[in-house]
Amino acid sequence: MKRAAFKMYLNEGQKQEYIKRHNEIWPELKKLLKDNGISEYSIFLDEETNTLFAFQKVDGDAGSQDLGKTEIVQKWWEFMAKLMKVNPDNSPVSIPLEEVFYME
Repeated sequence: MKRAAFKMYLNEGQKQEYIKRHNEIWPELKKLLKDNGISEYSIFLDEETNTLFAFQKVDGDAGSQDLGKTEIVQKWWEFMAKLMKVNPDNSPVSIPLEEVFYME
């Protein structure tokens, strides 16, 4: 199992709505993630910069950001687009992070 981390960017003033929407994550989206080997998915917010830091464990080659061709992920991206910095296809601007230290 590999660990993946990436950062995204929250728009100013959208913290509470972002939290609300994730607390109410769609069951079919959660199932899709789990069915594709994604677990221990956490997102943290740096309020000084509105940078979101995401971490997930991935059993397989693809992480959550690789599921963008599925209908449910495209709907989620559209649902979240006003809250975040996004690409033209509504996918979140997502920058993979290199792991430079790990302690088990």
